[in-house]
Amino acid sequence: MDNATRSERSRNAALEAAIAIIARDGPGRLTLDAIARESGLSKGGVMHQFRTKEAVLKALLERQMAHFEQFSNSYQAKVSATSANPELATQLATVREAASAPNSAALALVAAMVENPGLMSLPRDREMRRVAAIKAEAADPDLALLRWAAARGLLLSGLFGMSPLSKAEHDRLFARLLDDKQWSGLEHPAATRPAKSASASAAKAATPRKRV
Repeated sequence: MDNATRSERSRNAALEAAIAIIARDGPGRLTLDAIARESGLSKGGVMHQFRTKEAVLKALLERQMAHFEQFSNSYQAKVSATSANPELATQLATVREAASAPNSAALALVAAMVENPGLMSLPRDREMRRVAAIKAEAADPDLALLRWAAARGLLLSGLFGMSPLSKAEHDRLFARLLDDKQWSGLEHPAATRPAKSASASAAKAATPRKRV
């Protein structure tokens, strides 16, 4: 085994150990010593990969983001020619994929970000770009954002064990959110959205303005 392969294996072992510790004991119990014990690596071996606990947390988040970025790119390549809203479809499918991931790993990352709020800027900046892309392609940006927000709600309620829905209901709702045909009749494109009624405008104009 060459040095690069050995190093990559040690890095992955340390990250898997970190997830196990956070999921079982909470982020407050995550230390480099704990990672060494959990992974079977030496303390020096862990520190060769990560100098600090913060570096471990950042690497965990980046690895998770890279996984879902790869999923998103692959999915978008498949739907870009057939979907009227490929950005929205991709993000809905990605959220559904995240909802099907093991809760222990996902909760571990959430807890890690709570432990270090500065890490939230990494996914937040990416989400802002995705939301902008969803709005830019949509005939009805508000409806597109409602579908996106509903998917995120399904993910988070399931993640924290707060959802009263069965797995079958989750699957059915995600399928409906992804089906453009279920939503096209509800769209109100910006150019054709109902304007304020003439009577309402006249009433507003007739209302005396308060003097300053």
